[in-house]
Amino acid sequence: MASSQKLHELAAHHGVSGTYRGWDDLDHRVADDTLRRILAALDVPAATDAEIDASLADVPNLPWRRLLPPSLVVVEGDDRTFPVHVPHGDPVSVWVVAEDGSEIDAEQLDVWVDPREVDGRLTGRATFAVPRLPLGWHTVHARTNDVEATAALVVTPARLTTADRLTDARRWGLAAQLYSVRSRRSWGIGDFADLADLTAVTAAHGGDFVLINPVHAAEPMPPHEPSPYLPSSRRFVDPLYLRVEDVPETAYLPAKHRKVLDAHAKACAKANRKSRRLDRDTAFHAKLDVLERVYRVPRSPARQARYAKFCADGGEGLDDFALWCALTEKFDRRTKHTGWDQRAHSPDAPYVRHRRAALAERIDFHRWLQWLCDEQLAAAQDAARNAGMGIGIVHDLAVGVCRDGADAWTLGDALAAGVTVGAPPDDFNRRGQNWTQPPWRPDRLAELGYRPYRDVLRSVLRHAGGVRVDHILGLFRMWWVPDGAAPADGAYVRYDHDAMVGILALEAHRAGAVVVGEDLGVFEGWVQEYLAARGIAGTSILWFEKDGDTPRAPEDYRRLCLTSVTTHDLPPSSGYLAGDHISIRSRFGLLDGDRDVELARAAVARDAVLDLARARGLLTDDPDGTHPDRLVEALHRLVAASPSVLLALSLVDAVGERRSQNLPGTVDEYPNWRVPLADDTGEVVLLDDLAGCERFATLAAALSPSDPPMR
Repeated sequence: MASSQKLHELAAHHGVSGTYRGWDDLDHRVADDTLRRILAALDVPAATDAEIDASLADVPNLPWRRLLPPSLVVVEGDDRTFPVHVPHGDPVSVWVVAEDGSEIDAEQLDVWVDPREVDGRLTGRATFAVPRLPLGWHTVHARTNDVEATAALVVTPARLTTADRLTDARRWGLAAQLYSVRSRRSWGIGDFADLADLTAVTAAHGGDFVLINPVHAAEPMPPHEPSPYLPSSRRFVDPLYLRVEDVPETAYLPAKHRKVLDAHAKACAKANRKSRRLDRDTAFHAKLDVLERVYRVPRSPARQARYAKFCADGGEGLDDFALWCALTEKFDRRTKHTGWDQRAHSPDAPYVRHRRAALAERIDFHRWLQWLCDEQLAAAQDAARNAGMGIGIVHDLAVGVCRDGADAWTLGDALAAGVTVGAPPDDFNRRGQNWTQPPWRPDRLAELGYRPYRDVLRSVLRHAGGVRVDHILGLFRMWWVPDGAAPADGAYVRYDHDAMVGILALEAHRAGAVVVGEDLGVFEGWVQEYLAARGIAGTSILWFEKDGDTPRAPEDYRRLCLTSVTTHDLPPSSGYLAGDHISIRSRFGLLDGDRDVELARAAVARDAVLDLARARGLLTDDPDGTHPDRLVEALHRLVAASPSVLLALSLVDAVGERRSQNLPGTVDEYPNWRVPLADDTGEVVLLDDLAGCERFATLAAALSPSDPPMR
């Protein structure tokens, strides 16, 4: 028992929680084996009692071994200090190089700290004040004798003020799965040109934004991962969404290649009317076939100059991503080609360095695809603003990346090995969840000056009026699951939330974007207040807003919040009202309880919400008042009574769709992320049909009443 207690103490020192409070409001103790394996992922020896004792004894020495802290993330205007460690009695000079290149000496404070013997050497500590600096990315330098060190110094805003502009009037927008939103011009999959048109249709109904699924990069060739929340890279974009005809060079294709384009377009257009399942692979194969031909068309001098600048700005990160794409085409890692592990295991492998030159043309092709994505995303956001939207496109930032993708390959030990992230058991998923994604290592992020995290944020904010951060609770703590363990057998690992949220606020401030944090699930009560104080909007879903078992009055919802009736992890409203979230989970064995009991419990919760709507005169008991369309309209009028500054209308509700886009806990059992947009009869709904859609107009009007009272 003594060794177990020491293990828990050691884990706590490294940010690993030995207990957690679950959805059942009970305290749970994490298994010792889980703690050992998570500590191993953090390179902390803890396999034996002797290793635990040694690691625990060494904890106080860790900061004294560093000349400077790994990094400093501060709030603008705050008085902060930092330690500098040198051989006792040796002189040290410390200065800051600001983002603009100017230099500022750091002031040493008169603070005495007793020296400490570390690794057989007496080490002293000096204390310096962080200079007053503007928002941005700066660098601290320290020099003692012939030793010099640097550390990132990031000055972040106390509050993200982009959210404050939302207080003048409430905004509503559309939430859509872009891949499912097809037009007559699509190639079987919704694309960036469809996104531009969708913003115009939404703006015509009074909407101020369109929130879409993540469009992060997947594999560079078919087969294509259907889940937008399991990308290969969060720093780059999926060329699947390109509108081929909108690439300027397409107009100059030779006749024989134009015929290929026309044939693919005609064949793929037939899929636009198929309502059963989306076929990403066929669409992606066709687009790549044509794009490879367009790539060979000479670019104008002006476009070539813009492309060259894009490549220069993308730097090493873009080059490495394109290299990964080219190597993946060669090896096709998904067939377990042994050459990848033996020869192409990292960007620094000798074989990889050699292949850069040999694969130069394919590397350039994949850089070029990213340029096209960048151009078309910019055009979509411009279209949104030109249509009158104040926010425009709100992009979605996935929690992480797949284990064998581009980011995992290029970022190295910034991502932890031997563990994946997920969620502990909750009321919706009693078995917990494993999202099969490697987590950020909090220690390495700090040592890297948070640059990998910053690069992800800059990518998703580049052409955005806002960003939704999936599972924003992961910026505070993340549920780590050791490889091979059940999702419930994990533990929380804490992150420096002041740094993570502060950098998010800084990058959103620079992009002029609002931030919405998806803060649903199991979380600590103070987290939502902290996010609101930093200007980060929360998320409210009608069905989850309760005081005990009683539906919360919409007037009591949070103000700095994105509120909606449903979300992509639940059935559309008509399906939820019918209990589909219970029936479908029962069909796939995801319910721990009896199906009929769960359905009855869900019916009680549903009826309580409908009774709240009736009490406000939003529903009547006549047959017309109980029609599913009227019920869905009443639910939207109910959330419109909230003070939330942002309201979202799910496109599936706007067209009457009943099928879920995603069933958490399944992979291939259910066609997750492959459900095309259709109405309540199963008939495909195209983007071209939305302007005249009566349901869309009705629900848009329901979210556009006079502004609610300020709270």
